Amino acid sequence: MATERLRLSQMISGYWVSQMLHVATRLQLADHLRSEPKTVAELAQLTETHARSLGRLLRGLASVGIFAETSPGTFTLTPQAEYLRDDHPATVRPMALMMGGVQYQAWGELLHSVQTGETGFQHRYGQPLFDYLGEHPEQAAEFDRAMVSIHGGETAAIIDAYDLSAFQSLMDVGGGNGSQLIEILHRHPRLRGQVFDLPHVAERAQQALIAAGLGERGSAVGGSFFDSVPSGAEAYLLRHVIHDWSDEQSQHILSLVRKAIPANGRLLVIETVIPPGNDPSFAKLLDLTMLVIPGGIERTESEYRELFEASGFRLNRIVPTAAGVDVIEGVPV
Repeated sequence: MATERLRLSQMISGYWVSQMLHVATRLQLADHLRSEPKTVAELAQLTETHARSLGRLLRGLASVGIFAETSPGTFTLTPQAEYLRDDHPATVRPMALMMGGVQYQAWGELLHSVQTGETGFQHRYGQPLFDYLGEHPEQAAEFDRAMVSIHGGETAAIIDAYDLSAFQSLMDVGGGNGSQLIEILHRHPRLRGQVFDLPHVAERAQQALIAAGLGERGSAVGGSFFDSVPSGAEAYLLRHVIHDWSDEQSQHILSLVRKAIPANGRLLVIETVIPPGNDPSFAKLLDLTMLVIPGGIERTESEYRELFEASGFRLNRIVPTAAGVDVIEGVPV
């Protein structure tokens, strides 16, 4: 009984740790400790913070395995803290910055979302997430980096699990900064691809494709997938797009894809399908993030099947990947 109560108390206070990590990443403490241990006084000078308060933060983080006090008032990196470094190849720093910032504020409106079905983000900031990002370039860039940090490792797993070699052209709908298409084109030299996203996002993707030496096979076009989707590709890939939107909005997006896709084309929706039962699943928690932040939904297999059928597709198969996401393949009907 006491153990279960303790575990519950730790869950209740979980945001303490997430905010400690957010502040540590905002102050770049892991980067400052990259080469050698430093005293609290040295770190306070580097970060322009109050020394005693900073020491209390470091002590708290050390108690949960982030940083370690090697001698009184001197701290060093731990294996977990290494991932907070900005230059680490598997850094989680962008994730900590995003989730501990505007998204943390929106999560404070979870009760409002559960009571009304409305997004906590809009209730807190007065506008939808993507409108907000369009008006706040710094937060938009932070969001892009966080998406790469969280989902960047998925691309290789998707390519490994699902054979794209049968296609000559691919449309990455909502493809963001182009990082996914770049990796796909590098893996499949005969494939041509295009990113379709909002104009200010497509501009960044176009620059990234050119910088990657893929300007001849890859391009980006700006527009809204609520208005139309470009035709001309054999495969239409939407990774972590559909989960951002309600059933009605998702059906509208997929219906526009249906208008653009050829009869022998393939729809590839990349999401984590919610499994049945009570077992732990990241998708079940991510579903609440979708409720609070953009207003979307993580879905079960039957819910995806219904959504596909309502949009002019048949759910053909679900291909799991090593990254925990699934390739949900649809064929036009």
